Amino acid sequence: MTEVRTESSLTAICLTQHLFHSEYLEREVTIDVYLPLQYQPHEQLSLLLINDGQDLAKMPFDEILDGLTAEGKITPMICVAIHCGPDRKMEYGTAYAADYKGRGAKAGLYTKFIFDELLPFIRKTCQIPSFKDKSFAGFSLGALSAMDIVWNHPSEFNRVGIFSGSLWWRRKGYEDGYEDEKDRLMHLQVRKGAFYPWLKTFIQCGLLDEAEDRNKNGVIDSIDDALDLIIELKAKGYTDEHIHYLELEDGKHDVATWAKAFPEFLKWGWEK
Repeated sequence: MTEVRTESSLTAICLTQHLFHSEYLEREVTIDVYLPLQYQPHEQLSLLLINDGQDLAKMPFDEILDGLTAEGKITPMICVAIHCGPDRKMEYGTAYAADYKGRGAKAGLYTKFIFDELLPFIRKTCQIPSFKDKSFAGFSLGALSAMDIVWNHPSEFNRVGIFSGSLWWRRKGYEDGYEDEKDRLMHLQVRKGAFYPWLKTFIQCGLLDEAEDRNKNGVIDSIDDALDLIIELKAKGYTDEHIHYLELEDGKHDVATWAKAFPEFLKWGWEK
């Protein structure tokens, strides 16, 4: 295990990078850990895990988090950005089933990595025996992975953040008789799931996220899929108190868009 401490002008948080081996993923995993400067060992903090953590430096996330923390707009928290590996399309996905092309076949192993390797590593390295609460967020396919893990482990999490989520993830190709109602894997899981009153969901989409419109209704697929997921959640009993939907008129499928949305997500979930 190696650690790199980043020198910066941050005033409220510190950033360290760690590299450790995962037996489940059979690779070295890089994580960036954002901790409040005033943190004391064994202090309980909220934990936010973030998939595709390698993209946070492009935002830059450290400045976003530092500014909100320094200004007292959010409660101090620990954020852990998990860098994806070369097998991203296999590790991210739904553990419930791989998609119609066999992608996501390692999603179950990725889930095991989170609970059996990453969380114990964070507790030990940061000297945090337990967390105040836990949340998970991600971008695109990483957002689908975060939603999948949270939904299937509701006793472990309080919030999930979905940014341009790959909610189209499906078990059939269009040429194989695909149907929205039967074949989107995350929607199916929500439909078969239950209502957990503490669980809250943040969903961000952009009108320029993509151009595809499979049902020719004039709405791009990413927005259709997001709105349909909200319908499934509300059918379970979730309300607007549990769900925050953010649609950006100029939003694209890129880091710049997610950087615009992330402050709203942080204030929605951890505002003082």
